[in-house]
Amino acid sequence: MISRPLTKRQLNRTTLARQLLLQRKPLGAVDAVRRVVALQAQEPASPYIALWNRVEGFDPAELDGAYADRSVIKASLMRITLHAVAATDYATFQLGMLRTLRAARLNDRRFESTGLSISEADALVPILLQLLAEPRSRQQIEEMLESELGETPDRHVFWALRTFSPLLHAPTGGPWSFTSNAPSYQAAPFDRTETDQAAALQHLIWRYLEGFGPASPADFAQFALHRQAEIRPALAGLADRLVTIDGPNGKLLDIPNGHVADSDAAAPPRLLPMWDSTLLAYRDRSRIIPEEHRRTVIRRNGDVLPTVLVDGYVAGVWRSIEDGIEVTAFRRLSDAEWTGLAEEAAGLVAFLSAREPLVYSRYGNWWKDMPGERRLLAA
Repeated sequence: MISRPLTKRQLNRTTLARQLLLQRKPLGAVDAVRRVVALQAQEPASPYIALWNRVEGFDPAELDGAYADRSVIKASLMRITLHAVAATDYATFQLGMLRTLRAARLNDRRFESTGLSISEADALVPILLQLLAEPRSRQQIEEMLESELGETPDRHVFWALRTFSPLLHAPTGGPWSFTSNAPSYQAAPFDRTETDQAAALQHLIWRYLEGFGPASPADFAQFALHRQAEIRPALAGLADRLVTIDGPNGKLLDIPNGHVADSDAAAPPRLLPMWDSTLLAYRDRSRIIPEEHRRTVIRRNGDVLPTVLVDGYVAGVWRSIEDGIEVTAFRRLSDAEWTGLAEEAAGLVAFLSAREPLVYSRYGNWWKDMPGERRLLAA
């Protein structure tokens, strides 16, 4: 039990420690994914770069293999976007997210325009899962649905079903196991015997606190995009199991005996991927992103740029260019800080070289008016 309030710096270091960003750990890919709970994965390279930042000697072939043998699942989950999670977590996470996933699609005017009722959509789920015993492309799935329905389905029928049905993204090849523009879908490899959504939501909250805590109910609501009205009963059911800690900006919840880092713990430089979960898992993002940089890093359309951590906080962004890694710093950095970033950049260049040296290149438009000092750190 923490008797004194956490300082802002201590909360930052605790977050980094639980997310394996204070020190790379000698873990396998599956264990690392489970330790950090969930890696946002709509950009195929991002989970790989996230693990490179967190795992000592990370071999990307391990994550290739974990996707292939389904020990890591890539599917629509938190924030109604793609995440990579350990298979042991997937079924409960999906059930805990189900109400939000369904509402995001079945209450959307695009689904309503299909003319299909919610009960008719629900009736299609078991049919869809049976059809997807093997991986199928979207076109193949829509052709199979046409055979089932007796007519060509509106494209938003599968758009809705693929989000709230227990479907995974099957590997399709490419440098990062998946191609963004041609996904393949398959029924997730589990038999659902658990149907208690309230218990599943409690488990999701617990796992969130393990990997991202201490945190507030509002932080968890941001992480999952759940409404507070849904979270309150789940937290009430956990009240005798969680502890309350005084944080720098109010009360925070945590698991008992959750690791709390020292405020003076060293935070090495890191080059985080696009959409790193650590940047998005909180309502109060100041624990890692200074407020003055938030809108530069998290763009209006939802893009979250590859960021640079210096002394534990976002201090700039990075991108791959023909000559190596270019870093734009939002504040003045010391020579020692630039040297540390250069060492990380050299490692990242080596990591990317065998797979996709110009990773994220299609997002280069964001650098046209990027403020700060630019330096090429690795060639």
